[in-house]
Amino acid sequence: MTSSRSSTLTFAPEINAARWFNTDQPLRLQDLRGQVVMLHAFQMLCPGCVTYGIPQASKVATLYRDQPLQVIGLHTVFEHHQVMNADALQVFLREYRIGFPVAIDQPVEIGPIPATMQRYQLQGTPSVVLIDKQGYLRLHHFGPMEDLQLGDQLGRLLAEA
Repeated sequence: MTSSRSSTLTFAPEINAARWFNTDQPLRLQDLRGQVVMLHAFQMLCPGCVTYGIPQASKVATLYRDQPLQVIGLHTVFEHHQVMNADALQVFLREYRIGFPVAIDQPVEIGPIPATMQRYQLQGTPSVVLIDKQGYLRLHHFGPMEDLQLGDQLGRLLAEA
């Protein structure tokens, strides 16, 4: 996805979650229109996620808490399914003091790649997806992303009317 608006933009697909944490009710992207959404895809056993992605998402959630921006974590497990269950994730979220909403990506019947990961065509974790205020996909980034680059992208999306 690009960071600029064009006629080729597509709407972000809804998150298909098996369970939610840190929210009273499931979040729906269509209900978040008018806000920028940062979707952070991670696995709790992913070294890049634990070292870089999760701290970055937590910083964004804190620094932009007074802005029309919603950070959502997506725990998308495509390996080590037996050990990365909901109970383990709940402990992980508490231990790492992750306060933003987190969805567990819905497993599929065939294959290891969960539903939302497939819908967004994520290549792995960590991944950052930015969705603009109208619900369009604006950035799709796999791997670590520089803080300044992410801040620039978020600032541009927040400044849009």
